[in-house]
Amino acid sequence: MAKAPAAKADSSKAKKLPNTPTASKEDLLRLYREMVLIRRFEERAGQLYGMGLIGGFCHLYIGQEAVAVGVQESVRQGHDKIITGYRDHGHMLAAGMDPNEVMAELTGRSGGSSRGKGGSMHMFDTATGFYGGHGIVGAQVPLGTGLAFSGRYRGDDSVAFIYFGDGATNQGQVYESFNMAQLWKLPAIYIIENNQYAMGTSIERSSSTTDLSQRGASFGIPGEQVDGMDVLAVRDAVAKAVKRAREGDGPYILEVKTYRYRGHSMSDPAKYRSKEEVDEVKKTRDPIDHIKLLLADAKATEDELKAIDAEIKAIVAEAVRFAQESPEPDPSELYTDVYVEA
Repeated sequence: MAKAPAAKADSSKAKKLPNTPTASKEDLLRLYREMVLIRRFEERAGQLYGMGLIGGFCHLYIGQEAVAVGVQESVRQGHDKIITGYRDHGHMLAAGMDPNEVMAELTGRSGGSSRGKGGSMHMFDTATGFYGGHGIVGAQVPLGTGLAFSGRYRGDDSVAFIYFGDGATNQGQVYESFNMAQLWKLPAIYIIENNQYAMGTSIERSSSTTDLSQRGASFGIPGEQVDGMDVLAVRDAVAKAVKRAREGDGPYILEVKTYRYRGHSMSDPAKYRSKEEVDEVKKTRDPIDHIKLLLADAKATEDELKAIDAEIKAIVAEAVRFAQESPEPDPSELYTDVYVEA
């Protein structure tokens, strides 16, 4: 049965909310660029999947761009740690990974970030502090908690940013991780990307309590809900949580309310929700449309936006070219990266 359409916003246009934080025109343009890069990259990835150039599973991030981009504003690249699930391309790009390497990895080519051995769901890049997308639901949460422990153990002031979805919040290892993180006051920011449908079941049907920000209450972990379609709201909420973590006050949970436009994966027709519901969110809550309204208020010109759009189009086209021209991995790569030398 299709879910009833989401509640409508006050207008047919996604107006700036009264409590929207502010930013300079330069910052808004930079954030806009990062979000458009993710959107256009994912659109092309979907096309390549349809052409058979990306094998296996492919989970697109379209609609959720404001989350990864807003979070990244508080990340010290190469010092902090980032870990997520298998809907991971947007996080990689936001973290600063080379789009060429990400696209090549998606297509299983040797020019990829994991030399073509990881594919869509398993990419790593420790230079940017990205510790991978992980294919097992919720598995990244204890791993990310371990990354937070390593920072606390070394006393290096690093923070672990641990992304997972609303569907993963009912996994047992998530609560074991919460318990340990609070016991040891670990610098862990748990970011629940609540896109409301997990793999294909609405949160109302799968969770007895739907305020996921309070899932750590029994362990004494504070949390809050954030508008995940507003990149500035995400930025500011994460900044507060990170300040708290760096000061030694322990973990924090951010439930970031967002929405994915595509199915769970490219093979999912998403018949569990109506087309009208998706269209309504696109029309009233799109994160890129929202930041464009903020840019208009900041006196950004159409020429400035068009220049960014053209730049991103060229970057994505080059990523596709690079991926298609990169060779497949040599069979000898089967025996590399199995163990790490001491």
